[in-house]
Parts: sequence; C-alpha cells; structure tokens
Amino acid sequence: MVSQAASSVTVSNPLPRAALALANVQYEKKASIAYVTVNRPKVLNALNTPTWTDLKAAFEDAKADTSIHGVILTGAGNKAFIAGADISELAHVGAFDAEESSRFGQGVLDLIENLGKPVIAAINGFALGGGCETAMACTIRIAAEHARFGQPEVKLGLLPGGGGTQRLPRLVGKGRALQLILTGETITAQEAYRIGLVNEIVPAANLIARAETILTQISANAPIAVKFSLQAANKGMDTSQAEGFALEASYFGICAATEDKKEGTSAFLEKRAPRFQGQ
Repeated sequence: MVSQAASSVTVSNPLPRAALALANVQYEKKASIAYVTVNRPKVLNALNTPTWTDLKAAFEDAKADTSIHGVILTGAGNKAFIAGADISELAHVGAFDAEESSRFGQGVLDLIENLGKPVIAAINGFALGGGCETAMACTIRIAAEHARFGQPEVKLGLLPGGGGTQRLPRLVGKGRALQLILTGETITAQEAYRIGLVNEIVPAANLIARAETILTQISANAPIAVKFSLQAANKGMDTSQAEGFALEASYFGICAATEDKKEGTSAFLEKRAPRFQGQ
C-alpha cells in the first residue's frame, strides 16, 4: 500500500521554488543539504513507478538549486533503506514494459550518480535489489550496523535491472559481484564494508549525523573543484586510463582558471581559511 505522506520543502533560494508534491518521497532542505527519504515503510520502502518518479523530481530539484551543496538519501523507518522493487507491480509487467521500466530506473540513478554534487546514501536497513542499486549510484555509502545488502533478482527469474550488473563489478570486482548476483545471497554491513561496497559502518543513531559531517567537510571546499572531481571520476570509469588522464588534465585546466583557485592558493599562502564563491 502506498504511503501518501506529504513532502516538506524549505527553500533557501532568493527566488522561491514551488514546493514539490511528492506522495512517496519526503523532501526537505536544511541549510545547504537536501534530505531525500523514500517513504513507504509499510512495504519496506519498495520501489514502484510513482516512487521512481518522485525520486527523479526530488533530485532534479536538488541539482537545480544552487544553494544545495549535497544530498542525503535514506529510507523511512528503521528496517529498510529500500528493500527492492515492488513485487506486486513487477509481477504484472511484460517484456516491453519491463525494459522501459529498467531504462527509466537507470536514468534516475544516472541522475543521482552525475548530480554534480555529492550524494550520501544513509543505509538504515535492507538495501536489496533496486535498493542496493540505488545505494551504488550514490557518491558515498554509510551503513547502519544492522543493514543488509544483496541483488536477489535471480530468485525472481530476473537479473538486476537498475545498473547492478554494471556498478557492482566496478565497486567490488567482477568475481565478488557475480557471486552476489548469481547466488542472490544477502550479506551483512560488515561484509559489505570488507568488499568495498560501503565506505563506513556507524551505529544507526549516528547515521544521519555522520552523513551530515561528511557533507559539511565537502562543502568547505571549492564547489567547482568538487563538481569536476566527481565528473572526472565518474566519466573516467567508462574510459581507458589514458583517456581518463586527458579528461583529468582538461578539468584541472578549467579549475585553474577559476576565482576559487586564486582564493584557495592565496588563502594557503596567507595561512587563512579560504572563502570560496563557486566562481
């Protein structure tokens, strides 16, 4: 059953943006951080088409809002981040609609991965199937101690359709990824950390605070440099190392022409904190 919780948006732009009317996602902004919470706790925050659409709208807004420097993505309740696809919807999808659904979900996760701003997944429980794929699209993954991860699609006669066959090998290596995908097994947060699927494990009570601390550290740096660092790493993963070096050098040159570079180097030489303006 779909939760109909209203979204809450606090806008800090000089020109107010219209509040988003989202049924399945809570969306709010505090200072320079946007908080996106999948809000279907009765079905462990399972992803259906309306929820994918809400996620797309929330992240498009966060991308467009220049006052937002980072995003925290989590799930409502204390049992699940996102427990996967909504099986009640998936059971009735035919071949054509399944491919279209896969492409749409991939597009939403590509938006998250290439937002130009850091996105931290605060994984507060089950991250299975599409939930694991959503976490992998984020810049950094912080897991609660009781979190669980897996790609169990083969148990439903399917394969991961939200980028899991592509992102998981890039994160943990082909062998480990195929073991998870082909067995459909669920692993603990501790095992996910060991294989490099998550960055940190923290007590559940500290999950959001730790994500906020990381985003605060990142937002103290030059915004343009952060944006191009993200782009260089993301695009470089899809090229040869030589092409990645060329891409890196190009972005390095762009950053060298910014006011932030002048400010950063001047502040270092003058032994003071920099005052970056994103220019």
